[in-house]
Amino acid sequence: MSFCFNFDVNAATNPDDVEGNAPLNDKIGIVSKPANDTGNSAVAVKEAKEHFPPSNPLHLLDDAICETLNIGTLPPLHFLNETVFEKTVREREDAENVLSRTAEQRSDLISGVYEGGLKVWECTYDLLEVIEREGETFGGKAVLDLGCGAGLLGILSLKGGARKVHFQDYNSTVIEQLTVSNVLLNCQDDDSDNDDDGKRKGKGTSDKEEDCEVNPKYARRDALLPRCQFFSGDWRTFLTLASSQAAPLKYDIIMTSETIYNTAYYPALHDTLHKLLAPHGHVYVATKAHYFGVGGGLHLFEAFVAQRGVFTVNHLWESKDGLQRHVVVLRFKKT
Repeated sequence: MSFCFNFDVNAATNPDDVEGNAPLNDKIGIVSKPANDTGNSAVAVKEAKEHFPPSNPLHLLDDAICETLNIGTLPPLHFLNETVFEKTVREREDAENVLSRTAEQRSDLISGVYEGGLKVWECTYDLLEVIEREGETFGGKAVLDLGCGAGLLGILSLKGGARKVHFQDYNSTVIEQLTVSNVLLNCQDDDSDNDDDGKRKGKGTSDKEEDCEVNPKYARRDALLPRCQFFSGDWRTFLTLASSQAAPLKYDIIMTSETIYNTAYYPALHDTLHKLLAPHGHVYVATKAHYFGVGGGLHLFEAFVAQRGVFTVNHLWESKDGLQRHVVVLRFKKT
């Protein structure tokens, strides 16, 4: 799968610049902003909001074409086919106009407008394989899929018995048109996920462009959907929204993939992880070593985390070939 970028960002090139010079906004508009009276960029904030599945959500899956991902012993994960999704852009509701703009500009990322949530990026597959290898368990836990996009990480935790799963993405269109739909795809009985002799398919197989054969009754929908909440907006306003709840949200596990490509987002991301992670929780981060044209990547992020002195960073996995990819885990430092 090829990816196209459309960034206009003055990226930090060394760790010392990340804290002091990066604007204290996160995944928000930083493309060609006019300067204000102080000489700083005038930055608009994308307010966070919660999204609720429609009362009759089945129409979201009309004529759905999906793929099924099978990795080892993990339950099958269903998600809408990207190509079909792109071809039906003009038929979908899109108040943000991100579907049409990405199609017109042929870009998978338009900073401050669309942050790539309609793609399943390759590090997501890496993290799923690491979770399977590490034997991570989700039973009874509160989980946040941060920068969720298609929501595969959160869906895995939901199928694994998580007590509650929250999905967050920058774009409301991604949440409403893709994430919620994918959760619904996975709320059906799993009987259809097995092959003819009742065994799950092997690691890494994917059924391309198949009719999903969705069970219209959604036998498990009433059990799984109440455990889910969906949010859009930039990380700072999401943090404010989460912290303003009657019982402030805390998560046992936070998972995030391909979200540290821009150093300007690090302060907001770090604050979100710091304030929303439960004391004994942990954060999975799946990332490339470097994102060319933007300047972010694992090494700069590790330097930023070290400056803050809040988390330890442990490496769980790295790729051996091509552009290096990594999976790391963050935990609070012991006091």
